[in-house]
Amino acid sequence: MFDLSLLGLTMARPLRIEYAGAVYHVMARGNQGQSIFRDDRDRERFLETLGEACEKTGWWIHAYVLMGNHYHLLLETPEPNLVTGMKWLQGTYTQRYNTRHKVFGHLFQGRYKAVVIDGQSPAYFEVVGTYIHLNPARAGLIGVGKERLRRYRWSSYLWYLKPAGQGPPWLRRDRVLEGLRLTEKNRRGYEAYMESRVLELGLKAGRQELEEKWRALRRGWYLGGESFFDQLTDKLGEIVAGKKRESHSGGARRAHGETAARALLARGLAALELRPADLAELPKGALEKTVLAWWLRQRTAVSLRWVGQLLEMGHYTRVTQAVSRMKRKPGRRLEKLKQCLLSSEGGPA
Repeated sequence: MFDLSLLGLTMARPLRIEYAGAVYHVMARGNQGQSIFRDDRDRERFLETLGEACEKTGWWIHAYVLMGNHYHLLLETPEPNLVTGMKWLQGTYTQRYNTRHKVFGHLFQGRYKAVVIDGQSPAYFEVVGTYIHLNPARAGLIGVGKERLRRYRWSSYLWYLKPAGQGPPWLRRDRVLEGLRLTEKNRRGYEAYMESRVLELGLKAGRQELEEKWRALRRGWYLGGESFFDQLTDKLGEIVAGKKRESHSGGARRAHGETAARALLARGLAALELRPADLAELPKGALEKTVLAWWLRQRTAVSLRWVGQLLEMGHYTRVTQAVSRMKRKPGRRLEKLKQCLLSSEGGPA
């Protein structure tokens, strides 16, 4: 294992390596080992929140599993925005969890773990996907040799067994299957493969072999070959040299951040037949500003304050109110404006 101290790094607060197209195995645990899902409604809410995060950031999820006190994701970031997206995902879910259960404080334990994966090799997708999907069997949540893995509901594995086109729009199955030389039509082949891995877990020799295969994934900071290692050390060197401090601080603009928000606003204004100059003339609470504020927050990860300033809405709480109004009962006029925006991007609500 490479010693990060050679680059002047410590493991007290690992640096986040971010770049377009990066793939990560992300894992986060509950604070002090506590459960982060009390019931199925919590699990449903987490998946809803994950879907919103993917819409905001452009993420793809290749595999996931929700356990009692932790979760795993095989996550791809087409844009370099892991830190921004994870901050929103965990912060938003924590708020929703605390509100529902009438508690307060931290839900997650420290920082999430993010192991960088060599996304150029399908073999590594298979390794991580198998590890994630086997978690319920490893944890004893299904009876090895007695129950099928599909019995566990809160995993992307069930979607792998359904016809192509079914499942969340943010879930991709092709890369994991490609690592096994399968396609989305080979559902039975993937199930047979996974069931054989489950049976291996029931054998001491088989379990040891699988655990050895997963060692780098569980204890390391990257998973890939030598050329991938060289690429990562170059990126780490640039961070230490100060050339890419934003990769650690998250302070740089993301492609799905302010730049994308401005482009989205330009399209929205055109759809509503408005000019940029009209924003200064419209009232702070104008319906057009309400629907644009909702749209920008729905489609990007920019802050409330930034949206409020961009749309000239005054205090950022007007943005919060606008989003809440659109989610509850927007009314006929707002619904019509909303459809104008959705038509401009060629998609349904």
